[in-house]
Amino acid sequence: MAPEEVTGEPARLVLVVGVSGAGKSTVGRLLAARLGWVYRDADEFHSEANRAKMAAGHALTDSDRRPWLEAIAEWMDRTTAAGQRAVVACSALKRGYRDELLAGRPDALLVYLHGSPELLRSRLAGRHGHFFPADLLDSQLADLQEPEPDEHPLVVEVDQPPEAVVTATLSLMGRETAVAAPAEGQHAERAPHAVVRDGSSTSADPTGASWRLVRGEQSAEVVQLGGALRGYAVAGRPVLDGFPTGSTITGGRGQLLVPWPNRVGGGRYDFGGRTLQLPLTEVENGNAIHGLLRWTPWQLLARADDAVILGTTLCPQPGYPFLLDVRVEYRLGPDGLTTAVRATNTGKEPAPYGVGQHPYLTVGTELVDSAVLTVPARYLLRTDDRGLPVGREPVDGTPYDFRAGRPIGDLRLDTAFTGLDRAPDGRALVRLAHPSGLRGVDLWLGEGTRYVQVYTGDTLAEPERRRRGVAVEAMSCPPDAFRSGTDLTVLQPGATHVLRWGLSPWGYA
Repeated sequence: MAPEEVTGEPARLVLVVGVSGAGKSTVGRLLAARLGWVYRDADEFHSEANRAKMAAGHALTDSDRRPWLEAIAEWMDRTTAAGQRAVVACSALKRGYRDELLAGRPDALLVYLHGSPELLRSRLAGRHGHFFPADLLDSQLADLQEPEPDEHPLVVEVDQPPEAVVTATLSLMGRETAVAAPAEGQHAERAPHAVVRDGSSTSADPTGASWRLVRGEQSAEVVQLGGALRGYAVAGRPVLDGFPTGSTITGGRGQLLVPWPNRVGGGRYDFGGRTLQLPLTEVENGNAIHGLLRWTPWQLLARADDAVILGTTLCPQPGYPFLLDVRVEYRLGPDGLTTAVRATNTGKEPAPYGVGQHPYLTVGTELVDSAVLTVPARYLLRTDDRGLPVGREPVDGTPYDFRAGRPIGDLRLDTAFTGLDRAPDGRALVRLAHPSGLRGVDLWLGEGTRYVQVYTGDTLAEPERRRRGVAVEAMSCPPDAFRSGTDLTVLQPGATHVLRWGLSPWGYA
C-alpha cells in the first residue's frame, strides 16, 4: 500500500530493506534511476569502526548501530526538506530500526526484499571485495524481524532478475502498471514452489498457498494453483461465485487461460510450417480447452496489502514447443479489482498466443435467471455441438442481444461476443445487476481484449453449481483461434502481450 493510501501523503522516500545478499544496493540504485530520485546506500553511513568490526567477522550490536541509524535519518530529513525524493537501501533488520527510520515520516514507503537463505548464501559466496563476509549471514537471519502487516510493506521476492524486482516494486507502488518480465537472456532462479509467508495461507489447501488482498471494504483471494482468483467481496458480499478454501477448482472458476482461451478443435493446428498436436483436455468433445497453465503452481513474486504479483514459466512441450514467461498482477483500487496478465516470448522463435480469464459473477440471486445482464457487443459467434465457431452474425433480432440490458431468464448462454462498443477510455463494460437495480458489478474489458465469452453454467459437472453465477471471460481471441488464425497473436521473440480486465462493483457500500 502506498503512503498516500494510508496517510494522504505522496511517497517521497523509499526504504529498501533486507539481509545481505538480497540485492538492496542494486535494486535501490535501479529503482532510484527509474524514478529519477536521489539514491544513497546505508552502508555509506557506517563509521570506520563499524566497517572494521564487520570485516573482522563480528556482528554489530544495537549500540553500534544507533549512530548509524541517526545519521541515515538525518540525511533523509535534509534531503526531503530540500524538496528532493530519495531511495535508501538499508538492512534495517529489526522492527525498532525501521521505526527509527520511518516513524514520523508518513511520506516514506517500505520495500522488503525477501529471498531464501540458500539463495542469499549462494549470492554472498560469489561476491568479492565487500566488507561484509558471507559467514555473517546467519547472524543477520537470526536478528531479522520480518516486516509486520501494520508496516504496510511491499514484499518482493528476489529470485528474479534485478530489473524484474524493480518493475514489480514500481507496479506495487502504482508507478507502473506493467508486470515485470525477465530481461533478455536472463532467467530467474526460482524455487519449485511458492514461498508461504506473511499474508498467505498454508499450502495444505489443494490449490496450494493463497494470498488475501484487502483495501477498505474490499477483499480478494488469489491461489497458487494456476494463479487463479478464488474470490472477491465488497462489504462482506461476494461479487464472484468462486471456490471455497479446501476445495478443488471446478468449472474453470477464476482460472487464467494461457496460451489460449476456450477451445482448439481436435487440439491439432498448423503453425510455422509444422502440424502440432495438443493434449485433448475436453475429451467428450475432442478438444484442447483453456490452455496449459491452469494446473501449474505459480510463484509469488511480490505483494502488498492490496496487490499481488505471481509468475510462472510455460516451458516447451508436446503440442506447444515455445517458451513464455507469464506474470499476473491483481490489485484492489478505489474503483475495484484490476487484473493484468503479461506474457513475454523468451524463446528463439515466434509463438502463437491467446489469453483469457474465467471468473463467475454473482449479484446474490439464487439463480442467474432474474439477474439483469448487459453485454455491449454487436456480434456473436455461432458454434457447433463441440463449441467451435462456425460463423459470426449480428446480435440484432436474436435472443442474444443484451446491449440494452435485460434479465437473463431461462436463456442458456455459452456464447462468445465481439464487436465490443467501448467508452472513451477504451473499456467495454459487461454489467450484471441485481433485479432491484440497487447493486451490481461491471466487468470491464481493457487492453488486449477483443472478445468476451458469457456462460450461465448449464453444463457444469456439479448440478448444484449450475446457473448460480455468470462466467464473463475476457479473451484476446475467439475460440479455435489456433486453427483459424482469427485475431491470434503471434509473439515474436522478446515481444510481450498484455491483457487487462477488472471488476467495478456498485451499490455495495
